[in-house]
Amino acid sequence: MIKLVIFDLDGTLVNAYPAVCQSVNYTLRALGLPGRSCTEVKRNVGGGDRKLMAHFAGEELADRAIAVYRPHHARALRVRGAVKLLPGALGVLKFLEARGYRLAIASNRPTRFTRIILKALGAAEFFDVVLCADKISRPKPYPDLLRAIARRLNCKKSDCLYVGDMTIDIDCARRAGMRMVAVSTGSSTRKALKALKPWRIIGKMDQFRKIIERETL
Repeated sequence: MIKLVIFDLDGTLVNAYPAVCQSVNYTLRALGLPGRSCTEVKRNVGGGDRKLMAHFAGEELADRAIAVYRPHHARALRVRGAVKLLPGALGVLKFLEARGYRLAIASNRPTRFTRIILKALGAAEFFDVVLCADKISRPKPYPDLLRAIARRLNCKKSDCLYVGDMTIDIDCARRAGMRMVAVSTGSSTRKALKALKPWRIIGKMDQFRKIIERETL
């Protein structure tokens, strides 16, 4: 039986892509580099902000880029309306909380930015654990985040369900030995998600309730 539901953040529960795109392009302009489309930025989110900037600015400029990106992004996330819960996300969180599930966040975002987002959305109270890649040695797709959360909440991997939007989330869950629900609202296309054969695929968060209800019958 599922006792713990672990969520990815960006593209799974929240839409912060406009703020990410704004910060990426601000940084690229500051370095004298051409801007990128928000679609291209969105497709490369998920591996952590340094990896994101290394992709667009090049590894040799990655440290300079991240030094520009992070202060700007902290401001961009705090602008009213810059981040939003994805449709159905709030209802699912309330549904799970009411049924007594433990809830957690596993994100490759730095903790600072994750906390800013959750505070802005009034969603921090839902989660027993929020664990980000800057607090462990290896980020997703390594399984360290998921395993650490399960240990903190004293849950076996068979008690856990992970929900994410990217192919690296599927890989992460598989390495951790956990079931995984992929939602096609984020960085990876449904075709790319389907190719990796996750336990379930949904097109929107509202559909997640049916999965939980079937599992608890």
